[in-house]
Amino acid sequence: VQVDTSGEVTKNGVPPEEAPAVAEHIVAACGPSLRFAGLMTIGAPDDARCFDVLVAARDAVSQRLALPAEQIALSMGMSGDFEEAIRRGSTSVRVGSSIF
Repeated sequence: VQVDTSGEVTKNGVPPEEAPAVAEHIVAACGPSLRFAGLMTIGAPDDARCFDVLVAARDAVSQRLALPAEQIALSMGMSGDFEEAIRRGSTSVRVGSSIF
């Protein structure tokens, strides 16, 4: 589930406070067609607070679904900030521009 952690008009996703309800809907209503795996964000450049917002959203989803937080993936961080994202709990980063 993509979460808008920055509020920038150039970014998309559900507001952080809606992430638990969206995750719950996926688990309850989508059956085997769609499996909730985690949350992702593309935060604002040079604003690591976006990572903290996603971690907080993950904690709220964890509580709502009665799942250990460690079972909910966090995809955050790109080539320019992946190290900070990992420090703040990212389980998946996107580093395409560092490779190409």
